[in-house]
Amino acid sequence: QVQLVESGGGLVQAGGSLRLSCAASGSIFSISSMGWYRQAPGNRRDLVAIIPRGGDINYADSAKGRFTISRDNAKNTVYLQMNSLKPEDTAVYYCNVLGYRDQLRPFDSWGQGTQVTVSS
Repeated sequence: QVQLVESGGGLVQAGGSLRLSCAASGSIFSISSMGWYRQAPGNRRDLVAIIPRGGDINYADSAKGRFTISRDNAKNTVYLQMNSLKPEDTAVYYCNVLGYRDQLRPFDSWGQGTQVTVSS
């Protein structure tokens, strides 16, 4: 089992900043990609940013220039720094981690979600 624990959500005014964290623990042999997704009420869950191990970072157009994803491989943790927040960024944010529990068994784990609310 691989567990993800998210933190850092909350209520912020438009133009403010938040930093989300997601720590993975449990039976982890290696981690390939780590990412953040978000889901607003009535909408599908969409990619915000993804950071592969040793690959190119990918951002949604809505996140480019405002959000920064980073990872600490030693801590199995991924971060999302969100600046210049807008009301339309309001959503539940989920982290996702892909990797291997050993040399043969992959895993695809999701965090429990953290609410981000941006007031106008």
